[in-house]
Amino acid sequence: MTGSDVAIHLLFLAAATCFVLGLHLMNSPATARRGNQLSAVGMTGAVATTVGLMVRNGVITTAGLLVLVTGAALGSGLGLSWARGVKMTAIPQLVSVFNAAGGGAAALVAFADAVRLGGAAGLVHAAGQTTVATGLDVVVGSVTFSGSLVAAGKLQGLVTGGPVVFRGARLLNVVLAAVAVSGVALIIAGRGGTIVLGLVALAALGFGVTMVLPIGGADMPVVISLLNAFTGMAVAIAGFVLDTSVLIIAGALVGASGTILTVLMAEAMNRSIIGIMVGGFGTGESTGDLVGPASGTGTTAPVHRISVDDAAIQLAYASKVIIVPGYGLAAARAQYEVVALATLLEQHGIDVCYAIHPVAGRMPGHMNVLLAEAHVPYPQMKELGEVNPEFVQTDVALVIGANDVTNPAARRSGNPLSGMPILDVDQARSVIVIKRSMGHGYAGVDNELYTDPKTGMLFNDAKAGLAALTAAVGMLVH
Repeated sequence: MTGSDVAIHLLFLAAATCFVLGLHLMNSPATARRGNQLSAVGMTGAVATTVGLMVRNGVITTAGLLVLVTGAALGSGLGLSWARGVKMTAIPQLVSVFNAAGGGAAALVAFADAVRLGGAAGLVHAAGQTTVATGLDVVVGSVTFSGSLVAAGKLQGLVTGGPVVFRGARLLNVVLAAVAVSGVALIIAGRGGTIVLGLVALAALGFGVTMVLPIGGADMPVVISLLNAFTGMAVAIAGFVLDTSVLIIAGALVGASGTILTVLMAEAMNRSIIGIMVGGFGTGESTGDLVGPASGTGTTAPVHRISVDDAAIQLAYASKVIIVPGYGLAAARAQYEVVALATLLEQHGIDVCYAIHPVAGRMPGHMNVLLAEAHVPYPQMKELGEVNPEFVQTDVALVIGANDVTNPAARRSGNPLSGMPILDVDQARSVIVIKRSMGHGYAGVDNELYTDPKTGMLFNDAKAGLAALTAAVGMLVH
């Protein structure tokens, strides 16, 4: 092994170390940004080392190098533009699109390797280990590509958020899976070439679509997390195809972390992963226009509607307030308004903290990132297990756009939310809910909290409602 070979291995090892340390730093919101930056440094180093290795070994021409640089520049520019311009409420869609790009790239790597090994004739002359990796990479990458695009479409509203089920759907899934598995088996046996590999890809692409379509909107964040794990698996397999250790390490990290996140999200919703993949849960969130207290709900129970002044009096004379942010706050981009209200209350000597449910918003950490953007101190963001015992000593629980995660119906059996851990908002002495309407959440279940006698409904957009509430509280405390 020459000195340059040692240097290359050390550079790849340094990149892998950056990935591991970066992922570790992402465990805490306080260090997550640093972890992301460290991982980006590692990936930049890995790409630069790979290109340098290709140039040194003469496996890439000047024209090929120009294509690589141009592609990297276009991809980086597009990624930067999307990431900077995307709304916080659309982050899950962006993650899903990135998943699709990763899975598609891994499948294309497998195709390129198939052509390199067997040419137009296919994979007959390839080694057994490589053909196994190639076939698996095409299957997993293709399923991830099409499934992630459908998931992004559901969250964006381009595809209905409800389960899409048609006659013969399950049989079609079985047929597509059988075609993909049979094709991979033929390739491994040395009896299939690039045409068979193409059929495998088409079957896997179809399976990705038919797998995600029957899954309802309530489960879509979990599906995105699972597809993220698939992307990691595809990248790791691509590492075996190319015999590149840094790809194997990076893919394994993404696959493992995505799997852990999927399990945690499923547990937070009291749903099994198998149950999620079977589909049928949730119809998509119902936001609706600004309406009266009983509109948009099937319940006949009375609803206590309050004014901004009523809510301001409760907050101004409270000793402890817990703020419960939800998707409605994110959709209204009202994080700065809620922080302004919290700051005003704290200046008046009121104890304020934020209760964050694991699946508040659309992805784990969604609310944490949103509040951190408005400079909320990390110790004030409390997770479900930490904050639930505090509600019984709380004067006012201020719920802003949160729905399913506060619904007491989860404590009863016989409904879609049964068994789901929720924030015990209804145990506070008083509850104020800022919401545009009585519309239900993704689970399609009316929220029993809204008809609780001690709950006051302040019907308004989160941004406008919080601004008015801050002004009213300011008049009382000054």
